Amino acid sequence: MLVIVTAAFVWLMLPFYGAVLWAIILAILFNPLQRRLVQRLGGRRNLAAAVSTFACVCIVVIPGSMVLAALAREANSLYTRLSDPNFDAVSVFERVHAGMPSFLVEALSIFNLSEIHEIQTRLTAFLGEAAQTIATSALTIGQSTAQLLISLGVMLYVLFFMFRDGSRLAIVIRKASPLTEYQTEHVLRKFATVVKYTVRGNVIIAMIQGVIGGATFWLLGIEAAFLWGVLMAVLSLLPAVGAFLVWAPAAAYLFLSGQMVQGIILLAVGVLILSTIDNLLRPPLVGQGTKLPDYMVLVSTLGGLALFGINGFVIGPLIAALFVAFWSLYTDEHSGSEDGQLMVDSGVDEVASARAPTRKSSRSGKTRRIRK
Repeated sequence: MLVIVTAAFVWLMLPFYGAVLWAIILAILFNPLQRRLVQRLGGRRNLAAAVSTFACVCIVVIPGSMVLAALAREANSLYTRLSDPNFDAVSVFERVHAGMPSFLVEALSIFNLSEIHEIQTRLTAFLGEAAQTIATSALTIGQSTAQLLISLGVMLYVLFFMFRDGSRLAIVIRKASPLTEYQTEHVLRKFATVVKYTVRGNVIIAMIQGVIGGATFWLLGIEAAFLWGVLMAVLSLLPAVGAFLVWAPAAAYLFLSGQMVQGIILLAVGVLILSTIDNLLRPPLVGQGTKLPDYMVLVSTLGGLALFGINGFVIGPLIAALFVAFWSLYTDEHSGSEDGQLMVDSGVDEVASARAPTRKSSRSGKTRRIRK
């Protein structure tokens, strides 16, 4: 019955799993603020939780809504310009086609794209399909506005109680856990640490890359710079290949259209700044906190995004980290030696100081029971 009712409860929560997930994430990220407020307000947890929830609204919800609104305007403006009958696409194609090397022209001829009119015909068909897709997406977003508002309300409501009762819930989880005290503490700490480092690290990297990339596009006079900056920020969630998917094609277009100086500048910014930021900041901000190798962070992030959408950039590394943590506990328990944590040799165990006494007492207890 315990398994059945638990599965039924999880199934019941699935429509709002994203709202509950982000309520837990924000509660973990803003937990230091909640603790300070409780101390400052003389232990009044309700008032402290209300202030912490309001802080989350001001820091996360309102700026996020403003960015989404600006992004929608920018995307609509770009689409309107491209679909305008007066838009001279032929001249753009001619400039690009004239700057193409011969081997690239031969490669395009394989796909029947060696002539300007063929490219224009293909693009016209693509814009027609894009228009239909955008119209459908806009209708879907309009229909799901109520669902979005409900999810936001559920998230804020759950977040308030997470702030107020989070420490009590942690105690309940520890008591209900079938694991030992050390194992339960290990898993809970791992969960909180991975969430904290994954979200905070990825958001910092995304903001830096998005601002630098968008500013570079704006200075070079590229259309819809804000849109491309936000797209680079979102794609930066993919380690190693994120922002490259935006600035590399843009640099190639600048080179092919004869804008050599702008192309060199964008290429230099992409290689020397954007890629360097990802390579320098991701290991200390994400990798060291999650204690996962770079390849596992990349694969788990891609898998999470494929299965869970935008929530996957947290869920993927979290599942991978818990996988490593549980297997390290299992091998450690069965090996009976300090070498049991070979999978997490880099220090995944954040409570290692409590490890030796716990084992000693456990073994001495087993010895006493055997003797008795």
